[in-house]
Amino acid sequence: MADKASDAIALLKADHRKVTDLFDKFDATTSKAKQKTLATEICTELVIHTIIEEELFYPALKGKIDSDLLDESYVEHDGAKLLISQIMASEPGEDFYEAKVTVLSEEIEHHVHEEEMPKEGMFAQARATEVDLVALGAAMAARKEELMAEFKADGLPTPIARTLKPVEIELGEPVA
Repeated sequence: MADKASDAIALLKADHRKVTDLFDKFDATTSKAKQKTLATEICTELVIHTIIEEELFYPALKGKIDSDLLDESYVEHDGAKLLISQIMASEPGEDFYEAKVTVLSEEIEHHVHEEEMPKEGMFAQARATEVDLVALGAAMAARKEELMAEFKADGLPTPIARTLKPVEIELGEPVA
């Protein structure tokens, strides 16, 4: 069994706690400047988290855990990416800004619950496999550092949706 203090699951759980804390700080402030800073940090953390899960963690588990759970995780990521893009294109004080951050928080809370659920959650299933979670965690940590440096230098990239098809949607006038 992998050392729980230094494996892939410990890294992902630490990310979950950090983002939860950032959402709590966002909820506790009315300062528009602080909201912008916190929302940017939330979005950056989530983009990095989704990249390391999609590039490394999920592929390592493919065929070894419940495939429906893995598929749902990709779709949940794409839903979060849509909100992340909307938040990053907006400013505090604009209509629906705080609502979008709140809904993103709720989506992430659901996603975290599914990953961390005892026995049938993704992390519990991953621990029951032969995947070297320590080596995987090291690779994920290295990729995370690389992405953090890249985003610090170049800014947050446009998130990449992996499960969505192009569809037509008409954007109407915002609700007043």
